[in-house]
Amino acid sequence: MELQNKVAVVTGGCTGIGRATAVALADAGVRAVAASWTRSAEAAEEFARVVARHGCEAMTVRADVADDTAVRAFADSVLERFGRADVLVNNAGTTRAVSEADLDGLSDEIWHELLDVNVVGAFRSTRALAPALREAAGAVVNISSISAYRAGGSSIAYGVSKAAMLQLTRNLASALAPDVRVNAVAPGTVATRWQTALHGEEGFAERALAEREHVPLRRTAEPGHVAQAVLGLLGMDMVTGETVVVDGGKHVRY
Repeated sequence: MELQNKVAVVTGGCTGIGRATAVALADAGVRAVAASWTRSAEAAEEFARVVARHGCEAMTVRADVADDTAVRAFADSVLERFGRADVLVNNAGTTRAVSEADLDGLSDEIWHELLDVNVVGAFRSTRALAPALREAAGAVVNISSISAYRAGGSSIAYGVSKAAMLQLTRNLASALAPDVRVNAVAPGTVATRWQTALHGEEGFAERALAEREHVPLRRTAEPGHVAQAVLGLLGMDMVTGETVVVDGGKHVRY
């Protein structure tokens, strides 16, 4: 897929992996990146400045992927402003830290929230933009997680939601073929605000150091490493329904 002058949409795109992906898309030649956000207007403003410095028009809209009306309005605003959508990166996600052994702590409310945002949210966004993506012969990349393959992680519900996202990827690859390719990236530990929010600055540093002792590449991934995989999948014109794991080889020693 040639990215020059294309329009990309990144849900949850104003920080971390989403912002790194938007910058990588800008550097690859897209003319505009539209990002949704839910929490920080300040982060959205900074996103727009960063993307503009990379020679790309930026658009930010407050839109919760758990709200179908907001998702459809976001899609409409993208098409109204730019006239097209060629790439969709379903990056918006959430979690709750609940110990694996604490079954009673994993309430129905948490299950519904995580599945609604992480799985149904990606479906809503894809559905809303599907006509435009079909018209553009575009591509979708879903951001899943190594937690889709491994027990553990922030909670059972999070891992299940990310595993479901892989099945969603396969189903959408079939449903949108032959016009739109749909793939996924499953990051391992990535140095983002997400991790420090879960574990604290010192806690995450200690966890990352310990992990590097047995991860084959002996490094902790940065958001840009995930963005590399996203752009790699966008460039693979005969690949659909697949997932690339970005974890420094952690999964091979599970």
